[in-house]
Amino acid sequence: MKHKIRLVLFLLVLSFFAKHTYSQTIWENKNVEAHAYLARMAQKGFIQFNDIIQPIERTRIANALFQLSQQRTSLTSIELKELDFYLQEYNQDLIADSLIKNEIGFFVKDAHQRPRMFFIHTKDFSLNLDPNVSANFIVGGGQNITQVSNGLNLWGKVGKKWGYQIIYRDVTELGTVRDFYTVNKLDFRRQEPKTGIILVGLNDDRKINHSDIRATISYSFKNGSISFGKDQIVWGYGENGRIVLSDRAPSFPLIRFDYNPIKWLRFNYFHGWLNSEIVDSTKTYPTYNGGVSGDIRIINRQKFIASHTLQFNIKKGLDLAIGESIIYSDQLDPGFLIPINLFKIYDNNKSNYLINAGSNGQYFLQLSSRNQIKNTHLYGSLFIDEIRLASIFNKAKSRNQLGYTLGASVTDYFTPYLTLGAEYTRVNPFVYNNLIPAQTYAQFNYPLGDWMGSNFHRKMIFARYNYLPKLKFYTRIQFMNKGGEGSVYDQYNAEPQPKFLSDYEQTRTDFFFQASYEWMNNLYLRTSFEYIDDKNTRGKGIRNRESIVQIGFSYGLN
Repeated sequence: MKHKIRLVLFLLVLSFFAKHTYSQTIWENKNVEAHAYLARMAQKGFIQFNDIIQPIERTRIANALFQLSQQRTSLTSIELKELDFYLQEYNQDLIADSLIKNEIGFFVKDAHQRPRMFFIHTKDFSLNLDPNVSANFIVGGGQNITQVSNGLNLWGKVGKKWGYQIIYRDVTELGTVRDFYTVNKLDFRRQEPKTGIILVGLNDDRKINHSDIRATISYSFKNGSISFGKDQIVWGYGENGRIVLSDRAPSFPLIRFDYNPIKWLRFNYFHGWLNSEIVDSTKTYPTYNGGVSGDIRIINRQKFIASHTLQFNIKKGLDLAIGESIIYSDQLDPGFLIPINLFKIYDNNKSNYLINAGSNGQYFLQLSSRNQIKNTHLYGSLFIDEIRLASIFNKAKSRNQLGYTLGASVTDYFTPYLTLGAEYTRVNPFVYNNLIPAQTYAQFNYPLGDWMGSNFHRKMIFARYNYLPKLKFYTRIQFMNKGGEGSVYDQYNAEPQPKFLSDYEQTRTDFFFQASYEWMNNLYLRTSFEYIDDKNTRGKGIRNRESIVQIGFSYGLN
C-alpha cells in the first residue's frame, strides 16, 4: 500500500514537470514486453503509439506509460498491475533533472523499486548496468542442445543531450549442433525469423560459439536526434517476419537521424555499412607470414544501405509511412549521405541509366489502423523491388517484383486480454535479388527483409492471452509454400517472367505454442512447443515431421 501511495504522489509531481522534461535518446530493444503492452493499449485507443520504425526511444515508451497512468480508471486490474510494473523500469526516463537525487547502488533497488546490478544517477550523468545472461534447453526432433549466454547491458546519459548504450552477448551451444546448423546458416529444415548468427572461435560437431555487440551514441535536440552506432532497424508490422526490414540479418554500423517537426509528421533516415561476404580480389593481398592462416589478407567488397521514410499521422490511430532505400557497393557515395536526396533518381542520373553501373533501389509503404474499428489493428505493407507500371497487368511483359503483407487482429475478444489475429504475406520471385552480387538485399547473406527470401507465401492465425499479470500465452499456426530463387538471367530477361512458386521447393506447416513470465524486470522464464511438418518436394518428396520443446530463462533479452 505504501508503495502505491508513493507511486501516485510521484506521478502527481511528475505531471507538473512532464512538459518541461528533456531526455536523452536511448534505443530500447523491440522485444521488451512493455512494447507489446503499449501496442495493445494503442489498439484499444488509449494512446497514440508510433512504432512503425524500431527500435524506439525509451522516453517514448516512458511517455506512453505516463499517459496511461492518467487513465487508470479505464484499465482492467491486470492492465493496471502491468502498468505499475513497467513504470518501475521507465520512470527514470521521465523524471526531470531538477528532481533527480544523487544515488549509487550495487545489487539493490533504485528509487523506483527497479532491481539493478549497478547504477549511478545524478543530475548530469547516469549509468545503468545489468547482466545479459540466459540458459535454454532444446530437445526433440533428434536434437539435444544446451544454449548458454553471458554479457552485459549498459546505458545512460551525459549532460542534457547525450545518450549512450552498449549491449553485448556471447553464446555457446553444446550438443547436436552439427544437425541444427549448416555452414554458418540455419539448416533448411530449421528456417526461422530469429537473427542470424556469425560463428566465432573454435567450433566442431558438438560445440559452436557466436556473439553480438551493439553500441550507440546519440545526440538529442528539441524535435529529434542523431545517432551513430551498431544496431538493427526494423520497419513495418508483421507477426512472424517483416518484408521491408526485419531483425533476421545481424546488426550493422549505421548513422541514424530522426526528426519530428510537427505533431503529425515524422522523418527517419539512416545510412548503414553492410558486409557483402564477397572478396575484393583487387585489394586482397599476400601477407608473406610463412603460410599462417592462408598467407593472405582478405578484403571484401564494400556494401552500403541508405533509407529514408516519411510517416504521416492522418488521424488518431491511422498512420501512413512511405519510404525508399538503396543498396550500393564498391565505395562510399556522398549523394546517399544526403537524407532528403531522392536516391533512385540520383542513382539513375549518376549511372547514366546503365544497369551495370547503377545500384539496387526499393520503395515501400505501410498503412496502419488502430481502433478505427473498436479494439482492432488493421495493417498492410507493400515492398516494391522492381515494377513496370506501363505493363503491370500484362502477363507477358510485366515485372512485378514486389511483396505485400496484410494483417488484422482484435483484442479483448470474448474475454479481456485475449487477442486473435490473422496474417497473409506474399513475396514474388526475384525480390531482394540483384544482378550485382554485392548489391543483393542482404547482410552477411541473411535477408534484410523477410526470412523466407523470395517466391513464397505464408498464411497464419495467432492468439495471445494474459491469464495473470506478466504471464503470457501465445500460439500460432502458419502454412508456408516456397518456390526457388530462380536465375539472374530469368530475372532480367525472361518474358513472361517465371510464375509465382515456380521451381517449387517446400510445403511446410508449423504449430507453435509459448508460455512466458516476466518474474521481475527483465527476468524472463519461457517454455515453448513447436511441431513442424516440412515436405521438401525438390528432395524427391522427403518429409520431415518433428516436435521441438524449449525451456529456459534470460535476464535481459536474447
